[in-house]
Amino acid sequence: MTLTEKASYLRGLADGLGLDPEKAETKMFNAIMDVIDDLALTASDTEDSLALLSEQVDAIDEDLDELESVVYEDEDDEFDDDDFFEVTCPACGETICIDDSILEEGSINCPKCNELLEFEIDDEDCGCEDCRSED
Repeated sequence: MTLTEKASYLRGLADGLGLDPEKAETKMFNAIMDVIDDLALTASDTEDSLALLSEQVDAIDEDLDELESVVYEDEDDEFDDDDFFEVTCPACGETICIDDSILEEGSINCPKCNELLEFEIDDEDCGCEDCRSED
């Protein structure tokens, strides 16, 4: 039995008592029953709103899980340790991580001392899989 059904049941019991509507006690019982009816309707509306909100939060959570899997899966692939190289600046000793794109550009300034670091890419067989496949 829901809260609104219980409030209606109490209203029916009070009406069935045949109380004199002019007595102060009857007026007070009716006022109390009105408050109980209002509280029951408010609670029912709140439960409905909460159920709708819960469904929306669940839908958002599912969307967020899907988005996280796409974003972090791509991030894991994009930032694979094999794609970066460590270079030590000869001027200041700073260790810098660079990727293939910087190697292809041929140079970068050291972020610490601004020394120009130049890179030569040797096209000869370095032993990697790509070089072996070209043969």
